[in-house]
Amino acid sequence: MKLATMKGGRDGRLVVVSNDLAWFTEASHIARTLQFALDNWDLVEPELRGLAESLEHGSVPKDRFHEHDAASPLPRAYQWADGSAYVNHVALVRQARGAEMPESFWTDPLMYQGGSDSFLGPRDPIPLKDEAWGCDLEGEVAVITGDVPMGASREQALAQVRLVMLCNDVSLRNLIPNELAKGFGFFQSKPASAFSPVAVTPDSLEGWQDGRLSGKLEVELNGKVLGEADAGVDMTFDFGTLIAHAARTRALSAGSIIGSGTVSNRGPDGGPGKPVDQGGLGYSCLAELRTIETILEGKPSTPFLKAGDVVRIEMRDRRRHTIFGAIEQDVVAV
Repeated sequence: MKLATMKGGRDGRLVVVSNDLAWFTEASHIARTLQFALDNWDLVEPELRGLAESLEHGSVPKDRFHEHDAASPLPRAYQWADGSAYVNHVALVRQARGAEMPESFWTDPLMYQGGSDSFLGPRDPIPLKDEAWGCDLEGEVAVITGDVPMGASREQALAQVRLVMLCNDVSLRNLIPNELAKGFGFFQSKPASAFSPVAVTPDSLEGWQDGRLSGKLEVELNGKVLGEADAGVDMTFDFGTLIAHAARTRALSAGSIIGSGTVSNRGPDGGPGKPVDQGGLGYSCLAELRTIETILEGKPSTPFLKAGDVVRIEMRDRRRHTIFGAIEQDVVAV
């Protein structure tokens, strides 16, 4: 089952989308918003699934689905917590600045709590006030949970994954060092993120297994492939582990979003990966590319995002059909 939120008002309106993302049908008679559906999942999920089946059979009213009309599946959420499941990414960034990699990073997930009061739509522009802030994209996978009790086990946590989607976790890299130096985490360096037009139930994903989503995460910048790392490879912490980590000392409310962190694959020899044009799988963010440039050349040569750049993040199935729709955003000076 594929769900989307059409723009309109603060929280939009819930629709069911066809498997090929060509059509949608209104779901407001079942649940006006996705948050309402998540709050009442046991009651409304069977009805939404029935509506999805009717849409596939052409037995309900339908309209063309245009991704530009979609908000992020949850235009705002009770919680947005982003992990760093691909520890290879963390290791490379620390290597570039000569910082030692603590062993605990391989056993205890990193996670920060981001702003969730307003997300960008999948085709909304990325507003950038100052290019000196070092604006970066981050291609990720994210899940939306049901209610997760405090102290939930990995298995209990994984059972509460309701929907899966893609994410562009926008980062202002040049603001990060000073914020971390204060010892109190990210804030100004993490502006609004964006999510894919469609969120999908795990059982509808051929690549979903044991809390990981396999498949190439296609990341493009200005029409050129930046990365095509496999989201199911080198993921040190699966989503069950990430959710359980977030719920260790608090319960998570239905509608909590948990991110994977930047998708990152090692090279064939276990070392840094190569750019796509050199036969590698590339990178899901500019910071990682700049890190490789620093390691190999002594300094980065690729600039961060600037006004006029276009970012695109997408994942396709084995038949090359889009799964979640595309996040496609222009960077706009404000």
